[in-house]
Amino acid sequence: MNDRMENLMYHSGLTASGCWDDMDDYAHKAIEKLAELIVKETLQVAKTGIEFGPSMEEAVYTYFGIKE
Repeated sequence: MNDRMENLMYHSGLTASGCWDDMDDYAHKAIEKLAELIVKETLQVAKTGIEFGPSMEEAVYTYFGIKE
């Protein structure tokens, strides 16, 4: 996992109070895989064009069901 991913984990709270350290290897790999899948899905939205909104930003928010 690179520094960017670790920074996102920090901001999500996963590294707070030893949370990450208390998880087993399976949980670590599952979280890393989830991050990888989110990146791949985001790239897929970018490749297919803006069919989910008038801009790429809106398309990604809409695709993942996230409010701005």
